[in-house]
Amino acid sequence: MVNVAILGFGVVGSGVAEVLATNGPHIDSKVDDLIRLKYILDVRDFPDSPFGDKVIHDFSIIENDPEVNIVVETIGGAKVALDFTRRVLKAGKSVVTSNKELVAEHGCELLQLAQEHGVSYLFEASVGGGIPIIRPLNQCLAANEIEEISGILNGTTNYILTRMIRTGLSFEAALKEAQQNGYAEQDPTADIEGHDACRKICILASLAFGRHVYPRQVPTEGITGVTLADVAYADSCGKKIKLLGRAIHREDGKVCAFVAPHLVDGEDPLSGVEDVFNAISVRGNAIGDVMFYGRGAGKLPTASAVVADVIDAARHKDAKKRMFWEDGGEDVAVPPTDLESAWYVRTEGRLEYVKAAFPDCPLLPRAGAPVNEFAFLTPPMTRAQLDSKLTTMAPCSVFRVLD
Repeated sequence: MVNVAILGFGVVGSGVAEVLATNGPHIDSKVDDLIRLKYILDVRDFPDSPFGDKVIHDFSIIENDPEVNIVVETIGGAKVALDFTRRVLKAGKSVVTSNKELVAEHGCELLQLAQEHGVSYLFEASVGGGIPIIRPLNQCLAANEIEEISGILNGTTNYILTRMIRTGLSFEAALKEAQQNGYAEQDPTADIEGHDACRKICILASLAFGRHVYPRQVPTEGITGVTLADVAYADSCGKKIKLLGRAIHREDGKVCAFVAPHLVDGEDPLSGVEDVFNAISVRGNAIGDVMFYGRGAGKLPTASAVVADVIDAARHKDAKKRMFWEDGGEDVAVPPTDLESAWYVRTEGRLEYVKAAFPDCPLLPRAGAPVNEFAFLTPPMTRAQLDSKLTTMAPCSVFRVLD
């Protein structure tokens, strides 16, 4: 018998319990030992839940119960969850989590603790919700030197941008609609400012390139500066605006990781990823480009990934599942300062200033644009080169163009 405890009975935690119960016979057929839910830890009681009899309030019961083999951490954050995770790993129990903040900040330490105590620390659901990406990176693509990972990593921002593009809603109206539909929190900062995508690209970069990349090392820009004017100008040149997280392995071994809005060509598969869906593109030196697509969040899709890790941990309870990366440092990651790309620029002012700085850049059309508003795409250049040309112009909206 493999006994499971769930820490936190919120959206994901309750989904894990539901999947374990609903798909129990199917799950049992995948492992040698039966997997059973023994405890649910939460500060609340759930008398109306079919799992109410499993709810406890004392973490030490789980920590000290030798019959608990796997702990599912769905508390979130990097405070209480970090303390509990450290303690159960030291107690010789495998941990499965969907907690992207915890893995992005402390993944190296927790993987090392798991290794020292002969257990597994698994986090498939921390990136992409129900989309399988951690396991493919660690196993299926293991023969490749990964060159770049880029993707739409946040369903809330993708929903907002989709509504702006397809229906002409303003950013503020699209955000409000996302909140009403349950796609965005009442405090949407982590999503719309790019912090959520930043944590996810950190996890992917750490796993792909072998050393921990911390969120503080990743320049991050959200979508609050995107306007309907930008959407229209992008459409006029056959492109769509997407918030992308990117991690590029440079020739000198350093990782260039960042999160920012990009103009994506209409022929690029990422441009067709809409609403709350996510997509992650991986480029390997042997396989070329592959893409993983699906629902990046939600109760049951995320729970599906968590339970898959529970099954994996149960299969490897006597020989832990190996996943590891080295500690990070200031020598690991660099900002995209030297990364050349084309740029989208929108500005207001005088046409002669625009033409003096960018004489060979045709202006993009937009119906109803003010006479003093101008937008264009530049040739490939670094951000420093771009900024040097913008010094004579009024404040500009600037986004990278994905090559």
